[in-house]
This record gives sequence, structure tokens and C-alpha cells, in this order.
Amino acid sequence: MTMSVLRTADAWWALAPTGAARIATSARTTAELLADRAAIVAATQRTDTVDVAELDMCSPVTAPCRVVAQMTNYASHVRDSGMDPKTTPLTFFRKSSASISGPFAPVHKPPHVKFLDYEVEIGLVIGRDIAVGTTISADNLSEYIAGLVVTNDVSARDIQLPQTQFYEAKSYPTFTPVGPALVLVDAGEFARFGDLRLRLRVNGEERQNALVAGDMLYRPAQALQSLSRFQDLAAGDLILTGTPVGTALSAPPKPIEIIGSLLPPAIKWKAFFKRQADNPKYLRDGDVIEASVRTDDGAIDLGTQRMTVTYS
Repeated sequence: MTMSVLRTADAWWALAPTGAARIATSARTTAELLADRAAIVAATQRTDTVDVAELDMCSPVTAPCRVVAQMTNYASHVRDSGMDPKTTPLTFFRKSSASISGPFAPVHKPPHVKFLDYEVEIGLVIGRDIAVGTTISADNLSEYIAGLVVTNDVSARDIQLPQTQFYEAKSYPTFTPVGPALVLVDAGEFARFGDLRLRLRVNGEERQNALVAGDMLYRPAQALQSLSRFQDLAAGDLILTGTPVGTALSAPPKPIEIIGSLLPPAIKWKAFFKRQADNPKYLRDGDVIEASVRTDDGAIDLGTQRMTVTYS
């Protein structure tokens, strides 16, 4: 049975049968809390609880930490981006952990950004240190991944695309909402990873809805196998696993793409974003984003984020 951990500014909480129970721990970081698992278990059995709705929740993943993201990792998104899933490699990029925000905090668009996009993703929270050269396999994966979280890889497309500048475009403050819950899973529960469904709505309109099974190209074991060849990871680090089809950004029709490839870059991108200006799916001031991840039977439920977009 999963255990769900919540965080407020001054405490850690665990979901118990009657509500949220305060965890008796001195942990200040996610890594320190994961090392105090006995305290989490004890809290789930307490009866002196509070209503979860009364908690002002923060991200259950604390900063600073490493934030590593998989790129174009769902076949549906790869095809929508004009690429072939069969030839798409396993690739990563980094985000600043200063972009992490709470599950109900506003998403702030910087004044110079014009095209703000969303990407619901499953986040993997590392449970123990992984040194370069560590052997990761499907059999021992649950020893290294402590739990799962809902994340949103908010993206400034007009920064990302012309400059191929993923780090800046995805690292502004509030561009990585995390939570509400850090759901701790064991090996049996993690075996149901493929049953997780990602959903995202904007102002009640469904934009993304996909199952991991049959769509995700590179599962967590493959991702960590690759990362452990060159990247140290530590307890509390966050791995974003990609997003399915449904983002505001999609590839232009093939004839337009061919014409664009013949133009100088400055002219090409000016024409591209002139067309994008008519796309109503980019996030507007006051838009409400709701993102959730759960199995259809509710056995594993990472909760639902709800954020309002604000323009600076």
C-alpha cells in the first residue's frame, strides 16, 4: 500500500485514514525525510489528524537538488513534434531547482516571455545516492526510486526554440510545480508504473490524457541506467520523465516546415511565432491549470495540482 507524504512550510505530513498526520521528524530536506522512513510509517497510523484541505502545501521535493528531465519521451508527443518514435534517442536536459514551486502556487510568466506552455509529467524522486557506475536494472529499481510526484514542465517556447536554450526556457521561478504528494512506492506498486494516467486541463478543458503503457518510450529503469553512466544522483533529486501529446506547441504542417528550413533562422523563427500567435492553447493571464497522475482504479494516486497563471 502506498504512503503519501505532504509538506508545509513548517512540517512534514503523512496521509492517515482520518486525514493528515504530522510526522515526528527533524528533517529539513526531502533526502533527510526519506532517511527517516520509520517516522513516516508511524505517522500513517496516528489518529490525531487534520483535514488535508487546511494545509498550505509546498512542494514535497525540496531545493536545492538536481532536476533532470527526459526529452520527447512519449511516442504521441514525438509524432506531434514531427519526429519518428522509432529513431528518437534517450536524451536529457537540466532544469534549475530554483524553478520548483508548490502544487497550488501561481505560475508566473516573465514579462519578456510570449509563448507559455504546459507539460504534465511523472516525477521520480531518488531515494538513495547513486554514484556513477552503479548498476541499475528493473529488478533493483525500487531500491533507488523512493516515490513519484506530479510535475509540470512549464516552458517558454519563444526562448527554448530559436536559441535551443532548454535550461533558461524551463528554469524560471515557478516553472516546475511539484506535488501535492510524494507517493512512496514499493517494488510491487512500482510494477504498475505503466498503468499511470497523466491528465492536464486548462480552464476545465482537457488538453492531455494518456497512459504510460504503450506511449512512454524509455521507462525509468532505462533512464537511470543511462544517467548512472555519467551522472551522480543523490537522495531527493528529481527526474522528470516526459510528457504526452497535447501541449500548445506542435509541429507545423510538412510543406510549411520544408519552406521554413530554406529560410535564414531569424526569418524562419519570426514567421513561425507569427503563426503561433493565433494558437489559443498557449497559457494566458488568469488561466487555471489542473494536472493529475493516477491509475484508473485509484490504487496509486499522486494527487492533483491546481495553479493559476499570472503575468508579471
